[in-house]
Amino acid sequence: MGRILTIEYGDEVLLGLGLSAEQFSEEARFLLAAKLYELGKLTSGQAARLCGKERVEFLLALPRVGVAVSNLRPEDADAEIEFARHG
Repeated sequence: MGRILTIEYGDEVLLGLGLSAEQFSEEARFLLAAKLYELGKLTSGQAARLCGKERVEFLLALPRVGVAVSNLRPEDADAEIEFARHG
């Protein structure tokens, strides 16, 4: 069963952002998913599902909000590179 999160906001938010209610809802879901991914709380697949996007579409949208596509820590990235080199 899915859960629902409700966020209350006024029309001034929509007017200030120049977004429709639907666009704002979509952007808010994406921003939440992006932040949880950036913090390492969700995988890219989990974050993509949270915001209703395909994984690649989600990853390609991250730079728009200043989030790196890879959320590997430097030591993890080094281990992945070493594994790729030597198997």
